[in-house]
Amino acid sequence: MRGMCTLKAVVHGGRVVVEEPVDYPDGTVVELAVVETGDEDLTEAQLARLDASLDASRKELEAGKGIPAEEVIRRLRAK
Repeated sequence: MRGMCTLKAVVHGGRVVVEEPVDYPDGTVVELAVVETGDEDLTEAQLARLDASLDASRKELEAGKGIPAEEVIRRLRAK
């Protein structure tokens, strides 16, 4: 049995369309949850900057340049 994973999908013409290939066999049942992202009011340029910033952050984390969440919380509480 597979674990849970997240897939990004968009509604087109009343149908949910997954935006990336999946390797599940035909007939696989999936459960969907609608997520309010809060970015619905952003312009395309703002979304592009946000995506670029998130990509840069992901690369920093992969390179070991991140700060553990516990440390961030400790610093915030110390203020």
